Amino acid sequence: MPPLHLVSGKRLLKMMKELDFEVIRVRGSHHFLSRMSDGKTTVVSIHGNDEISRGLLRTILRDIEISVEEYEKLRVM
Repeated sequence: MPPLHLVSGKRLLKMMKELDFEVIRVRGSHHFLSRMSDGKTTVVSIHGNDEISRGLLRTILRDIEISVEEYEKLRVM
C-alpha cells in the first residue's frame, strides 16, 4: 500500500474543489461537500492548519471513491 501523506483540512478542501466538489453547507468547523454530477458527498473538518488524521482522511477518500494513488497525484499538483 502506498504511503498516505497528511494534509490540512484547508488544503484538502482546495483539492476537493479541483475534483468539482462544492461546499453545500458549513456547521461550525465541518464543511459538507457534494458533487452534483454523481451525488457523492463527504464532510471535511477544518481546524486552522492542523492536519487531518490518517483515519479520517481514508474515510473521506472512501466516501468520494478515489484511490490513495489518485489522492497523492492530486496532492502534489
